[in-house]
Amino acid sequence: MTLDATMDAATPDVAAHHPDNAARNRLVIAILLVSTFVVFLNETIMSVAIPHLMTDLGVEASAAQWLTTGFLLTMAVVIPITGFLLQRLNTRPIFLLAISVFSFGTLICAVSPGLELLIGGRVIQAIGTAIMIPLLMTTVMTLVPPEARGKTMGNISIVMSVAPAIGPTIGGFILAHFDWRFMFYFTLPIALGALVLGATRIRNVSTPRYAPLDYLSVVLSALAFGGLVYGLSSFGESFAHTGEPSAIPLWAPIAVGVVAMGLFVWRQLGLQRENKALLDLRVFQSRNYTVSVSLMLIAMMALFGTVILLPIYTQRVVGLDTLQTGLLLLPGGLIMGLMGPFVGRLFDRVGPTMLAVPGTILVSAVLWALTLVGQDTSPWALLAGHVVLSIGLALIFTPVFTSSMGSVRMELYSHASAVLGSIQQLAGAAGIALFIALMTIRTAALTAEGVDPVEALASGIRAAFLVGAIISLFAIVAAVFIRKPEGGMPGHGGGH
Repeated sequence: MTLDATMDAATPDVAAHHPDNAARNRLVIAILLVSTFVVFLNETIMSVAIPHLMTDLGVEASAAQWLTTGFLLTMAVVIPITGFLLQRLNTRPIFLLAISVFSFGTLICAVSPGLELLIGGRVIQAIGTAIMIPLLMTTVMTLVPPEARGKTMGNISIVMSVAPAIGPTIGGFILAHFDWRFMFYFTLPIALGALVLGATRIRNVSTPRYAPLDYLSVVLSALAFGGLVYGLSSFGESFAHTGEPSAIPLWAPIAVGVVAMGLFVWRQLGLQRENKALLDLRVFQSRNYTVSVSLMLIAMMALFGTVILLPIYTQRVVGLDTLQTGLLLLPGGLIMGLMGPFVGRLFDRVGPTMLAVPGTILVSAVLWALTLVGQDTSPWALLAGHVVLSIGLALIFTPVFTSSMGSVRMELYSHASAVLGSIQQLAGAAGIALFIALMTIRTAALTAEGVDPVEALASGIRAAFLVGAIISLFAIVAAVFIRKPEGGMPGHGGGH
């Protein structure tokens, strides 16, 4: 399919916003939304399955967490490359690549006999997911004019919230009545349907240009993100059984990650002078982008760590089954989705600060409340807490995504989305690894002292929630400094 003649390389932003392209733009965004719904559903349908898989496959939490951590870690490693892909490839081929890889990974998961191949399938799924999310964000920023971005992002948040809302419920229903592999048999035909829809209907809307791929940068980014997350995960793994450190020093992979990250940043700073960077760090010249990304990093660490602990807590401490856990998480997710358009319209009117500050306060309040949970905590209290948490997150994510992406120059959109996605996934993976490690270490120590195993687990979960609550305080501080990007609202400036 040829590039639309109106997409002049010299003025792609003007052409993208042209009224003649409105129908084409809506169709492209709609197809990308359907596909993003599929990958988000896949990511959250697994959230209630971890305790079930631990029992079914006979593995510890520190091993089962790699079904989620491996997924997020792969995304953190692959997403930096998407900045290169989004520049070199047009919309249609990169979409078909993403959804095809995702579908193949889903098929592998569906036929997996055990944990090892299942983790492999999840890694392949993550490669497709890693391409899809920056593709959606970059396309929206290219096609939607600044004054309408808040509304559009709000509408997008319906899909991005409804999928996480119904994912645990669907997962719980499947696990209550079928083998765990049916979670992937359920997702696979939807993914294949999105592939057929995209192959027949999606059109090219971007303007590809030459961009070099620096292989050393790819290797350094993999070592950086991989070393940091593996190091955190090693804490939970090494203390899971004996309480004694492993033969490999716990600091070694973290040290490798830190050194590699330093070399990666140094490499990018040199390459970006010739516009050859894998990740162009000039996006951080925007103060507003830097603040927004910092808020996203803190929020994602606390969020993902909490999300993986809640199903373990509800099922192994409170005694709910997978379906009940899924139903408990459903109302909050649906409320988050329903709030999306409302929050998006408010963003266009009042900017991000008036939304993100109360949002971070609500999230922090819930995390502090979760430090008090025990064996006798009412499921209704958990339901109320999750609803409030979801409202807080709804007030955070649309303003943060819109403000961060809108604060950089148009030619840096692909790099901005790749940097944001990389940090988001790294923070999520680190949060999961850290929370599971804290839970495991505390639980193992109390069990060794003769404490009842269920009470020991509850105490371990409270310790992890306490860390999340402390982290959330920094999110409140960051939210105070976020501003509306220049050009985001007629007659209003600020943001850089």
